[in-house]
This record gives sequence, structure tokens and C-alpha cells, in this order.
Amino acid sequence: MNNELYQFSTLTVILLLLAFYGGTYLMTLGIRRKNEDADAFMVSNHRVGFGIGAASMTATWIWAASFYAAATSGYTYGVSGPIHYGLWGALMILFIYPFGRRFRRLAPNAHTLGELIHARHGSSSQLILALSNVLGSVISLMVNFTAAGALVSVLSPLSFQAGVIIAGFGVLLYTLWSGFRASILTDFAQLVALMAIAIVIIPAVFFAMGGPTELVAGLGNLTPEQANFFSMDAILHQGAPFFVAVLAYAIGNQTISQRLFAVNEDHIKPTFLTATLGYGAIVIGLGMIGLMALTIGMEPLNGDMNNLIPQMVSGYLPPLFIALFFILVIGSLSSTADSDLSALSAIMMADVYGKNLARGKADPRRMLLVGRLTMVIATMVGVLFASFALDILVMLVFVGALWGAIVFPVIASCFWNRVTNQAFTTSVLVAMVLFCVARFELVPLSGGSGLFFELLASVGGGVIIGLMVFGFLGWPAGFVAGVLALVAMLVFATGFLHDYTVLLASLTAYGASTVVCVVMSLLSRQPDFDFATIRERVGDYDTPRDAPAAEAGEALPASARLAGQR
Repeated sequence: MNNELYQFSTLTVILLLLAFYGGTYLMTLGIRRKNEDADAFMVSNHRVGFGIGAASMTATWIWAASFYAAATSGYTYGVSGPIHYGLWGALMILFIYPFGRRFRRLAPNAHTLGELIHARHGSSSQLILALSNVLGSVISLMVNFTAAGALVSVLSPLSFQAGVIIAGFGVLLYTLWSGFRASILTDFAQLVALMAIAIVIIPAVFFAMGGPTELVAGLGNLTPEQANFFSMDAILHQGAPFFVAVLAYAIGNQTISQRLFAVNEDHIKPTFLTATLGYGAIVIGLGMIGLMALTIGMEPLNGDMNNLIPQMVSGYLPPLFIALFFILVIGSLSSTADSDLSALSAIMMADVYGKNLARGKADPRRMLLVGRLTMVIATMVGVLFASFALDILVMLVFVGALWGAIVFPVIASCFWNRVTNQAFTTSVLVAMVLFCVARFELVPLSGGSGLFFELLASVGGGVIIGLMVFGFLGWPAGFVAGVLALVAMLVFATGFLHDYTVLLASLTAYGASTVVCVVMSLLSRQPDFDFATIRERVGDYDTPRDAPAAEAGEALPASARLAGQR
């Protein structure tokens, strides 16, 4: 194979980018309307069909990190690496489904999860949730624009900054006018292309490097841990932290919540199940490229793991396949970037302007202006920070912790009428502080302080298992599973878990927020909350509450409407 990365000419790369972004822009022209609708801009009037919804969910979740991190996982941890990355990522989609049904039942006309929390608790709890989503979406934009810049710079003479700017402008171009509707429509086309190209490229690389015979022969290059499908090293450093993040991302990520509130309520179950299977299959397949690189003893160019997939593709495949790979990555990062822009605009339109600044008397036309200005500003911020190629790991850690800290308070608030606004807010803040103490080892994680965090982490492990079982089997089964998981954690994790600070800190966020929220709610003397009031407090902005909701045909062109039918 070739050891150097293949490079296109400047003209070729520009033509590929123009073809991709020009094509997506032309697709969105069919859904533009003279008199825009704020509800359609945010959630397509809650009438997205099964096909479009599942495709959009899958395409949104397959972002730039899905390529590079999945390959890195396969290269680092061996045979179990792709499974640990792809399987737990797929479960992030699956595990919002049972809770999502409850969210939609409480607030069928909501646009964001924050609106539901505002109706349940008020502004402070809602703004905590909104802030976590704003930070997460902005960082996601930075990651995807950074990936675009890196891809352009290694496969062409263009600079990193040029790739970042082109990607940012291209995504904004087709998303700005129609918002969420443009995002889900282009997601459908991008996923079809992504699947078609992935089905071609992954087997092509596999057979170009020698097929099953070469792969089996190369297994001798793996260490015993890398060759072990049940490697404890892979489980503790990759699998367990990802498993802990499953509920955090499912509950805290507005790009998922937005699709939950947009999909036709009758189609929620098949939409989320299909997206789970689609994401897992594609990402595990991409991770296998990293495993292939490991078996042949490839060294990442310049020591950068992100070069693994480009090296494998350019080393074994002809230029046509490299061009397809280029489009594959650009499509995946663009589908997530446009979803981030749509999520950010919905948060600013509904959570900030609609519920706080306008105080329930929002002007739909002004909401659209707020949404579009948000997209422009977010793109500028994403491009600016991505162009500096900053290390965003610390920020991702904080956002992940914040999402972990809000999981129990959010779910409990939607099922338990004793949870108060004060319990919600305090529990999240306490969990964030304790997470930072554990993650950055501000106190020694040995002796008594280490035992304290391990006990909280054990509670967090029980909470995660309990909530997962509760979502599908009800609270009695969830309670039993949570207690059993807690006992198992107390027996096997204490005296051991403090050596794995990332896992310890993440579990601490879950455990601390749960303990504080439960104790404060039980001690509160406030009257029990009436969940029926949420439906009355959350409604559409354009359509009168007693009027029939807009059909999918109003939000999407005929081609997309047909694709969304069962």
C-alpha cells in the first residue's frame, strides 16, 4: 500500500464541495414558503413521517467523530473496540424512546425539552437544561467544522482554515431559511448516500488488503488484550464510560429531543428502533477499518489517529473511491452540523425568547428572526473556534458531566410529582461541583475521600441501570434492578474504581444529583404537582390549539412526504 495520503487538486476539491453543498441547497428550495411558520421551522409541525424521521435521526447521530473515534477505538482496543463504540452509541438513541413517549404525552406540542421543564418547574431549571444544550451544540459545530478543515487540508492543497469556512458557509446556506425542515430533508438524502458509499468503501478496503485470509493472519499483531473480545482494558476505558454516557446524551441532546417532538407520535417507536439499528451497523463497520489498520501494523501518519481512515482509503483504493470517501465524511459532518444549527435556533426561539423574554406572548415572525440570527451567530462562532484548531476535550468533559447531572432530575420531574424546582436546580449544581472535584482530582482519590466518591459512583451505577430497566419494564423492575446494581457496585467497585477517574467522575454526577434531588423532594412541603397542567402551558406558536396540526405536505415536498409514509 501507499504510505502517503492521496491529494486532490484544488480545483477537484472545490468542485466536490460545490457539488455537495450546491445539491443540498437546491433540495431545500422546494420547501421554502413566502409566509414562514415558526412551528414548521422548529419541528415541522410535529408531523414528520417514519422514513424521514428515522433517516434524520441516523444521519444526525453519525457525525465526524463517528468516523475517526470508531476507527481509533478499533485500532486501540482491537476486536471489541468497534462494538464498544458503535453499540453504546446506538443505545443512546434507543433509550430515549421509552422516556420520549412520556415527554410527548405530557407536552405533545412542545418544541424543546426545555419547554416541558419550564412548564414543570419554571425558568431556572429550564435555563440549566437550555445552557447545557447550547454548549453541547456549539462544541459539536466546532468538532464538525474542525473535521472538515482537517479533511480538506490532508486531501488537497487548501488550508485547514479554508476547509472550515467552506463547510460552515455551506451548511448555513441550505439551513438558514427553512430551519429544521431543511435539516431533515437533506438528512434523508445524505443518509442514502452515506449508506451506499459505506457499503462500497468498507468491503473494498477489506478485499484490497487481502480479504479474510490477510485479516486472520494479521491477528497475530494484536496483543492478548486486543485479541480478547471481553477485554477488561477495553471495557473499563471505552465500554463502561460510553455506557454511562448513554442516558446523558439521550436526555441532554436537543438534536434528539427535537426529532422526538417532530416525529408523528404514532411513528416514535419504529423511528427510534430503526435509527438504533442503522447507526450501530454503519458505525461498527467504520470501526472495523481501524481494526484492519491494526492487523496490518499500520502506524498513523504523524502520530494522528484521525489519519487512520484516510490512510487506509488512499492507500488501498483508486481516486474515485477516495472522492466518494471525501463526500461520505463531508455529508456525515454536515448532517450533524445542520442539526446543531436547528437545535440552537429552537432553543433560542422557544426557551429563551418564547418562554422568558416574551413570557408566553411570542410573535412568530420575531421568533423566526431570532432563529435565523442564532444560526448565523452560531456558525460564525463555530468557524472562529474551529479555525484555531483548539483542544475542546475539556469543554466536552464539562458538557458530558452537565448532561449526566441532569438525567435523573429531568426524568424524575416527568414521572414523580414531588420533585421541586429547588431540588432540580440544587441537585444539578451539586453534581457538577462534585464531578469537577473527582475528574480533576482536586482532592486525593484514596482513603476516605476516595471511598466517598466511590460510594456516590456506586449509587450512580445503580441509578443508570434502574432507569434503563424502568423505561422499558416499569418502576418495580427498575427499582429491583437498580438496587441489585448498587449492591454489585458496592461489592466490586469500592477500592477499585478510583483508579479510573473518567468513569468515577461520570458516575459521581449521576449519583450526587439523584441523592440530592430525592432528599430535597421528600423534605419539601410543596403540594404535589398536577401533570395535566403541562399540556395547557405548552403549545404551538402559529396554529391555534384546537386547530388540526399541519400535515407533512405543508412542511415537506411531495418526494419527502412519500418517503416518510409507512
